Amino acid sequence: MNDKIRAGRLSVLAAAWVVARRDFVAILFSRTFFFFLLGPLFPVIIGVLAGSVGESAQRTAENPQVGVVMLGQDADAVVHARDTLADRLGNGLPDFVVVKRLRPGEAYDPAAALAGRQATIAAILSGSPGAPVLTGPGEQIHAWSGAVSMVAAQAVAGPLGPWPEVTFRTTATSNANEHAGRLKTAQSAQMLLFLLTMMLAGMVLSNLVEEKGNKIIEVLAAAIPMEAVFFGKLFAMLGVSLVGIAAWGGVGGALYLAAGSAVPHLTSPAVGWPMLAMLGVIYFSMAYLLLGSVFLSIGSMATTVREVQTLSMPVTMMQLMVFFLASYAMTQPDSAVEIFAVLFPFSSPFAMLARAAQDPALLPHLAAVLGEAVCVLLLVRTGSRLFRTRVMKSGPVRRQEKARRT
Repeated sequence: MNDKIRAGRLSVLAAAWVVARRDFVAILFSRTFFFFLLGPLFPVIIGVLAGSVGESAQRTAENPQVGVVMLGQDADAVVHARDTLADRLGNGLPDFVVVKRLRPGEAYDPAAALAGRQATIAAILSGSPGAPVLTGPGEQIHAWSGAVSMVAAQAVAGPLGPWPEVTFRTTATSNANEHAGRLKTAQSAQMLLFLLTMMLAGMVLSNLVEEKGNKIIEVLAAAIPMEAVFFGKLFAMLGVSLVGIAAWGGVGGALYLAAGSAVPHLTSPAVGWPMLAMLGVIYFSMAYLLLGSVFLSIGSMATTVREVQTLSMPVTMMQLMVFFLASYAMTQPDSAVEIFAVLFPFSSPFAMLARAAQDPALLPHLAAVLGEAVCVLLLVRTGSRLFRTRVMKSGPVRRQEKARRT
């Protein structure tokens, strides 16, 4: 009878597909999934709004003005000279604003003018173009001394004469700029991968604990192989996470197009943007499966939410250390540290994604993904064995006791 029951059981792959499809559909069409999608969007929207307000305030703070207190003709000559030089030199000169046009013989205290003016005026230029006097905080006026002297000299000299034309010979980039840009791209990709993994991997833990409390996991374990249950739940949660990332990516793309030039520009990675995006999805999947398999093992042994939090905290802290290892290894190419980060399964997805941004070689990624997949397989089998022996009490110990009784 037992042989017939075992013969009728699904294979590991078929059973894993059944579990994955069940969990995926149940989560995807639940009301909680909608709120799960909305959760990260609120901080992003608030961050964008706060960033725009902060950028406006920073522009106001970083664009101080020099108030001009001179005779009417001298004040106009200084402001005109500043505007003319700014047209040719760019925005390196502070703005000049006429505070007061003095009449001949009229006295005026620059310090009083500085104290009574609006907050954007950081210094007062008085005297005459031939003998300018700059009043204001010591550090600020010393930093502007060269610019003010040049403007005053131009006001004395009068209209600008013709300047020689400059011939440009441009290059795409330099090696130093390209290396620094790709390093910044690698850091951004690595940080995004880490944040998504840590934010989404915890769903596996909560789902398993919930089904343990409802005794559903025990029914599944009695009907199909435990490895199939673990694999099914892992890939179901991975599918849900990818759907969430696709939704967030669509919103992020719309915000990027709306922001335009306000978004910082990243240097194109060594493998190109399409390949980096593809590798990002692959390495996210590997990092999620690796961390999720560990969380599954923890959730299978925990009975309460408090136990889950206690057991998962060391794993979370260790994952943070792994991220720091991969971040440091990224700055040490071809060193022993980078080789270790690439070979160590939990840091390999982060290290290899950063490597893709800096190195165009694709063959090492195939070897890394295969190694990570083997590690996922071993972790899932180890976790399912722990669940059978410690929770279901159906491991080798029980079989030995049954053999002794017979």
